[in-house]
Amino acid sequence: MNICVVGSGYVGLVTGACLADFGMNVVGVDKDAAKVAALRRGEIPIYEPGLDTLVRKNSGAGRLSFTTEIGPAIESATVIFIAVGTPSRSDGSADLKYVRQVATSIGQHLNGYKVIVTKST
Repeated sequence: MNICVVGSGYVGLVTGACLADFGMNVVGVDKDAAKVAALRRGEIPIYEPGLDTLVRKNSGAGRLSFTTEIGPAIESATVIFIAVGTPSRSDGSADLKYVRQVATSIGQHLNGYKVIVTKST
């Protein structure tokens, strides 16, 4: 199964690495080109015990890759996870602008049936 995880922060990166370790083909998408380059080198920007090993193992096996190009990742995926930040507004409510931006991008690249999952960060 091909999976796209949009957002390579704590939630997205851990989710993607674990799904890849279960044998899924996962593409992690992030708009931060420096973060994507670091992840491709096996440099993990967060601390989670064992995550560095999972990322290196599954990247090396070809099950986990990273890109800034959302279109091809969405088009080739069966399941898409939205794992982008939802920072708090001054009134305490969640700012969903990043989720909406990703949803718009997904809509622009839909090419068939997809399962879309939101993961709160």
